[in-house]
Amino acid sequence: MADSNNTNTPIDKIRNIGIIAHIDAGKTTTTERVLYYTGKTYKIGEVHEGEAVMDWMDQERERGITIQSAATTTFWLDHRVNIIDTPGHLDFTAEVERALRVLDGAVMVLDASEGVQAQTEKVSRQADKYNISRILFVNKMDKVGADFDNTVQEIRERLDLPAIAYNYPIGAENDFVGVVDLLKNEALVWSGGELGAKFDHVPFADYVDASDDLKLKVDTARKELIEKICETDDELLGMYLEGNEPSFEQLQKAMRLAVVHNQIVPVLAGTSLRNKGVQPLLDAVVWYLPSPEEVEPAHGENTSTGEEETRSPDPNGPFTALAFKVQTDPYVGRLTYFRVYSGKIKSGDMVYNSSKGEKDRIGRILLMHSNQREEVAELSAGNIGASVGLKDTVTSETICDAEHPIVLQSITFPDPVISLAIEPKTKADREKLGEGLRKLQEEDPTFKLKTDEETGQALISGMGELHLEIMVDRLKREFHVEANVGRPQVAYRETISNSAKDIRGQYIKQSGGKGQYGDVVIDIEPMDRGTGREFVNKIKGGVIPNEFINPISKGVTETLDNGVLAGYTVQDVRVILHDGSYHEVDSSEVAFKMAGALATREAVRRATPVLLEPIMELQVVTPQEFMGDVIGDLSGKRGQIRETKQRGSAIEIEALVPIAEMFGYATTLRSMTQGRASFMMTPSHYEIVPSNIVEKIVKVSQAAE
Repeated sequence: MADSNNTNTPIDKIRNIGIIAHIDAGKTTTTERVLYYTGKTYKIGEVHEGEAVMDWMDQERERGITIQSAATTTFWLDHRVNIIDTPGHLDFTAEVERALRVLDGAVMVLDASEGVQAQTEKVSRQADKYNISRILFVNKMDKVGADFDNTVQEIRERLDLPAIAYNYPIGAENDFVGVVDLLKNEALVWSGGELGAKFDHVPFADYVDASDDLKLKVDTARKELIEKICETDDELLGMYLEGNEPSFEQLQKAMRLAVVHNQIVPVLAGTSLRNKGVQPLLDAVVWYLPSPEEVEPAHGENTSTGEEETRSPDPNGPFTALAFKVQTDPYVGRLTYFRVYSGKIKSGDMVYNSSKGEKDRIGRILLMHSNQREEVAELSAGNIGASVGLKDTVTSETICDAEHPIVLQSITFPDPVISLAIEPKTKADREKLGEGLRKLQEEDPTFKLKTDEETGQALISGMGELHLEIMVDRLKREFHVEANVGRPQVAYRETISNSAKDIRGQYIKQSGGKGQYGDVVIDIEPMDRGTGREFVNKIKGGVIPNEFINPISKGVTETLDNGVLAGYTVQDVRVILHDGSYHEVDSSEVAFKMAGALATREAVRRATPVLLEPIMELQVVTPQEFMGDVIGDLSGKRGQIRETKQRGSAIEIEALVPIAEMFGYATTLRSMTQGRASFMMTPSHYEIVPSNIVEKIVKVSQAAE
């Protein structure tokens, strides 16, 4: 095995990959096998025994799920493979989003008996967004109901991917013993000893009889694969049409280009838990997934010129990196994970945070292996590492060479959909609670915090009940905070349904001596749903001096953060500042901030404010006999049934349901279906709350105040 301290691996031999999948498809188990077979670990850690290396948090080991993405570096066939193992549970979708933003390729794991599940579709769409090249691994071929052919078909239909079998399973369920490498036409057979580290290579023609059903399937799959590869290369297509099969080397080279450009998505089979099929997967990762120099260069904006620029992965180019994760480590403190897109960085170097316009210093540079650290002197283009010492850099910010300033495209995260109140049990806990919440918010961009300075009560918001449950548990364990926690509540939003023009806000006070004078005139107008909000300055001729524009913007923003209808954030609005006046002596930043706030509050009132609620995309898989009960229950929860379809012997129901109606749904569904149904919810969009419900929400909000 190569020395992991050698960070000077040629860039064409670096692979930055993520392991992504639906919950329980076997991502972490697959990663544990990868680490064992590459020599990174000396024994296999099992998720179900709470010993997985990549699941290092107490909560992960207790629950058997991945909560935080974990990074590691290992080697295979002289290639450096940087791996990020991501969570499958939707509440931790931010971990998948930020991992995909900095990766070049992904291994998507599927359960052979379940096929394409709800979260499989979600992570596939996330990978599509970043144009990530993929290899699909159909795991759990030893499980009852495993069906490789059906899974490949589902991948094509539901994920709309150009999927093609690259190897083919030999047997299924208890009879699964190995795979056929279709390009080499070779059977790879595991006998079960030595934890799957060794297996036999047998020419496929010697492995089966000519009449064997497997031979027919493999011959068909092999022909399909070769045809698909040849279709992507004119020269090979010409050879193939003339009846000549291209050589293995020619096919492999063409296939590599096709995978890099997303023309082919190879599908492999195996069972990670039974230690079969992981080594061919590793081979495929280094053979077919792109190196950093084969993907599109990083794009960004030069902060000096405003022009768009790119950064190619040249170790001798200007240093450019993107921070994609912040983590509080109990031993070394604040860790900032980053991907180097250009140039190189050494420990102790001064860097420029172009997102904030501030300088910062890189302390120690570390390669992470889950929660273990390995110090290195430098990190060059194409690599992923972490740093101790970056004080103010947070997720999605760019660090670069001050002489070549650039802000890379940032990472966008979904809005939280659920909130709960939390307050310290004692005065001693108050300070610890504030510090703990601040650090957790730094780590997780989908975890939001709003604090009432007078009461000390905080409102925390996240992606689901499990997300907030884990955060509260982390506060207790990691920050030793005792807190009282309220019941979960919906993270509503407010918006407007009309425009309001020429709304004046004045803050004028005179009480002897210097007074206060601020006067602004604004328009407010609705924007498309999900577009956020804008503040537009159209002041001309110095009607309001420039130094007061920023305070006005702050007054506008703070008012929008605390809504008019029920105190929820106002979104999808544009505020246009176009007139006003000032006083030579009495005008101040405070006066204009107050004037901006007063004008905004009045403008929102006049623009017909409405309440928005988060709508969830729900998928329920239930035995057929309970289908009527499930649909009836969802209809009573204001659900819109979009589709029902057969899935094996079960029925899959797709619906849109307000999250306000879904608290405790796991218990409801369990009792309704004798525990035989399962469901998955993903945030879809925000919709206007029906008028008959708004009154109740406003009353509850006012009572809370």
